[in-house]
Amino acid sequence: MKAVVLLSGGLDSTTCLAIAKHQGFECHVLSFDYQQRHKAELHAAKKIAKHMGAASHQIVNLAIHQWGGSALTDTHLTIPEDKVSDEIPITYVPARNTLFLAYALSFAEAIGAYDIFIGVSQIDFSNYPDCRPAFIEAFETLANLATKAGVERQAFKMHTPLMHLSKAETIKAGVNLGVDYQLTVSCYQADDQGLACGKCHSCQLRQKGFQEAGLVDATNYQKL
Repeated sequence: MKAVVLLSGGLDSTTCLAIAKHQGFECHVLSFDYQQRHKAELHAAKKIAKHMGAASHQIVNLAIHQWGGSALTDTHLTIPEDKVSDEIPITYVPARNTLFLAYALSFAEAIGAYDIFIGVSQIDFSNYPDCRPAFIEAFETLANLATKAGVERQAFKMHTPLMHLSKAETIKAGVNLGVDYQLTVSCYQADDQGLACGKCHSCQLRQKGFQEAGLVDATNYQKL
């Protein structure tokens, strides 16, 4: 069985890849270069895909940085380091997961894969609207309406194995599958060596996850 797996190089997507592989899928991995500030995650994604034996790994270039709208793509905006709130933060990238899944769908149909994995969660996340079950369900409906494969009744399935897991539960699942989290980069403002700031929302959620899992924080931090 072939599957397309979205891999950012971060903790969640790496765990998702490990789960897809454990389920017996031949994993074809997609990463995206959208001129994000934390491009160290792409270097991490390359290492992770190779380390975990992905069948293939491609990095797709997207020019969505051109219209800004997010602190992850616009260097004039400040990455927030305050406490994570219930508001949608400025690190939200407009329609990012919609675009990522559209590319994944196109790639999947081209190679005859009908399973797509994405590491989104509605728990311990930054309140991004494109991480909710309703969005994934709607996209799966779209996938099966808008493709030749869908029309011919070869249904696409969107897999979100982390959707109902906390960050701690995700980390525990990954550890049980042998994930090396030191290879991953989650920080929104990691340096060129992939060292994390320890202050941004992504770092806060990652730290909270390791703490609640009762495990040593396997993150490489910048020296203060």
